[in-house]
Amino acid sequence: METEERIMDSSHREDEVTFENSLRPRLLRDFIGQQKLKDSIKVSVEAAKQRREALDHVLLFGPPGLGKTTLAHIISNELNVNFRSTSGPAIEKRGDLAAILTNLEEHDVLFIDEIHRLHPAIEEILYPAMEDFQIDIMIGEGPGARSIKIDIPQFTLVGATTRTGLLSSPLRGRFGIVQRLDFYKLESLSTIVRRSAEILEVTIDEKSISEVARRSRGTPRVANRLLRRVRDYAQVRAGGSINHKVACQGLDLANVDRFGFDEIDRKLLLTIIEKFGGGPVGVNTISAAISEEKDAIEDIYEPYLIQIGFLNRTPRGRMVTPRAYDHFGLKPQTPSQSAPQKDLFS
Repeated sequence: METEERIMDSSHREDEVTFENSLRPRLLRDFIGQQKLKDSIKVSVEAAKQRREALDHVLLFGPPGLGKTTLAHIISNELNVNFRSTSGPAIEKRGDLAAILTNLEEHDVLFIDEIHRLHPAIEEILYPAMEDFQIDIMIGEGPGARSIKIDIPQFTLVGATTRTGLLSSPLRGRFGIVQRLDFYKLESLSTIVRRSAEILEVTIDEKSISEVARRSRGTPRVANRLLRRVRDYAQVRAGGSINHKVACQGLDLANVDRFGFDEIDRKLLLTIIEKFGGGPVGVNTISAAISEEKDAIEDIYEPYLIQIGFLNRTPRGRMVTPRAYDHFGLKPQTPSQSAPQKDLFS
């Protein structure tokens, strides 16, 4: 199961992709939020167009759902070039990447999602491709094998990752433009929800827009998905029109609370509080206790919980904050009050 797919129910995944694509902005002027990043990319794109050169390679990183794939499409559209897309796990052999690179046209954008998951042997093909626009092809095997260089068109590699720490230094150093996407502020999320509602022709008032934005975990993808859930609820239960009461009822039915926490968020925090006295506790232990994969915890849940002050990451492990206790109506335990950790199955 891919990291981002864990957020969505598999039975609705194809519809969700179609839904997201219909709302995806095509140009930088339509992309909401991340203003400094947009300004930087705009200057680089304009300079490349004026010089009639390929844009320098771009690395986009940050939590899932903030717009890395959308920005890759926008860069291609702004440059008016072809867009080719793949992902790190999909490239299994050196020949796979060589085939992709040799089929590019001049100044094309090649997007590699989850680039941190590229195999080291495949990364080695990228090094000369990114720097010299050449690839090395081995002919033959054993002592008689020889390497030949093949020229490829000048292209722009756009890499996306949620885990920059897993990128090798040689690969990371070959990106000329490195940009981080941060969680969105409420104002930007409200604008995104309003724009999506207009595209979908959904009748929704400003208070409801703010409510959906507030529960969206600072993430546009989540905001658009929650808008869809509220739209469905309004269509079945409220004649299609969304006011604040209908929005709250729809969001509550989706099991999303006022902080945007879903069942896993609450389970994670309560497990640390109830089983481990508030922490510190290692992420592997948390993973076993809540039956959730370690990567999902680190990539999807932790960043937001840390950002809003419910969880701390310390050298000794994860610890909940007083704010988490307040949210659940609990009182922090002193060391003398903390119960001994129980066995997972006790």
